[in-house]
Formats: sequence, structure tokens, C-alpha cells
Amino acid sequence: MSTSGSKAGNGTLYIGVSTKMYLGYQASLRWLSEVRSLVDDRPGLGTHSAESPVRVFVIPSFPVLERASRILAGSPVLLGAQNCAWGDGPLTGEVSPAMLAELGVSLVEIGHAERRKLFAEDDAVVARKVRAAVGHALTPLLCIGEPDRLDAGAAAAFCVTQVRAATDGDPALFNRVVLAYEPVWAIGAQEPAPPHHVNAVLARIREELGPACPLIYGGSAGPGLLPRLPAADGLFLGRFAHDAANLGRVLDEALLLRQTDAPANSSSSRS
Repeated sequence: MSTSGSKAGNGTLYIGVSTKMYLGYQASLRWLSEVRSLVDDRPGLGTHSAESPVRVFVIPSFPVLERASRILAGSPVLLGAQNCAWGDGPLTGEVSPAMLAELGVSLVEIGHAERRKLFAEDDAVVARKVRAAVGHALTPLLCIGEPDRLDAGAAAAFCVTQVRAATDGDPALFNRVVLAYEPVWAIGAQEPAPPHHVNAVLARIREELGPACPLIYGGSAGPGLLPRLPAADGLFLGRFAHDAANLGRVLDEALLLRQTDAPANSSSSRS
């Protein structure tokens, strides 16, 4: 899942879902089958090309990955993992990026606010994981976001610092990531962050970092939000999309935006 020439350059929208630990094993398999059907029923999603107008990814729990790979075989849906280790060998209980790649995983979520807070993963750990993932041809889905409510300028500055720390200032790493802006105070909330705040923060991040990689929004995201975020390259959905019908609604919104050539980010102003 290369990010070169991504929507920062070609208008691709990224729509993805993490199941976290909300779904059990069998429920996860049923959900993945439903997602496969949703995508199969939408011809506009039926391409593996990086030039596809909408790219879909799913991130189930680790024990589901092998079956998920089989369920999604031949589908344009990209398979992701919720975390990875920074290497292999004597790291009991961890999962290496090498094994994830062997399982057919394309991208891996790194630096989620829960990992940073609950498991004490600091910028140095996040950076090691980003480098390890890229070293095994995985795309890091790098989660960034301010911990408390800040104004747009301060929030963007916080996020830019996170990105630069995670990629060590190395363009070879930065050009491979997908950025998921998730203000921590919006994760698990009843409503997403206000669209005006999200748009302002994303625009400022773009001013600082440029258009090299996709920049999507997550944090209580659901149907109806994407058309209100012209600065976003897509959505990272959570519990709302555990009802596959809601994911279908978001995919229809994304396809409509692309079909009508209505910009769903700020890339047109950067060309």
C-alpha cells in the first residue's frame, strides 16, 4: 500500500475500520464477510490500483488475521493489524512485522492514543515500530492527536511534532505513512470533533508537512461526516462501522464525492 502519488496527489479517499476488541472471533468473521459483500456490491471499489478513487482497509484483532486474509482474498480491501513489535526474537506476547507481512497484512496501526497512554509507548517506541514496519513493506497507519482540547494552531503543532518524532525526519519513512488524526478527547465520545476544528487542524498540518502522504480523520467518525471534512483524505472509523451497514453508508458517501469530483480534502488548493 504505497502512499506515493496518494490523494495528496491523485484524489484517493481512504476509508478504514478498526474493530479494537469489541468483536469476538466469530463475530469478527461475520463482520469481515459482510464487509467483503459491501465492497463486492460496489463496482467503484473493485480495483487494487493505488489510483482507485476509494481505498478500503480493515483492522481486526490479531487472532483473526489469518482467516481475514482468506475472506478478503481477491478483494481490493486492504488488511491491517492493530499493532506490531519493533522487531522479532525475545519479545514475548508481541507480533513481529515480518509475521504480519507473511499473513498478508498491508498496513499496521502504530501510535494509537490507547497504546501511548495505557502501554506507555512514547515517541521513541513509536519511531522504532514505524521503521520496523516500513522495513517489512508494511504501511504504518500513524495515529496522531492532541490529548486535550486545544485551538487549531496548537493542536496542529502537537501533531506535527508527533509525526516528525515518529519518522526521525527521514523522508523515506514519512513518504510511506498514512496519518490518522485522532484528537484524543474525541476518541470514544458521542460525537466527533467539530468539523471546523478538524478542517482547520488538517489544513495547518498540511501547511507544515506538505502533501506527501494521506491525512485521514478518526475519533467517533461515522456516516454523514465525510462530506463535512473537505480537508480530509478519508476517515478512520471505529465502533459505528462495526455495524457493516454504517460502513456501507460511508463508502457510498466517499464514492459520491469522487464521482461528482467534489474535493473531500484540501489537495486541490495545493496543486
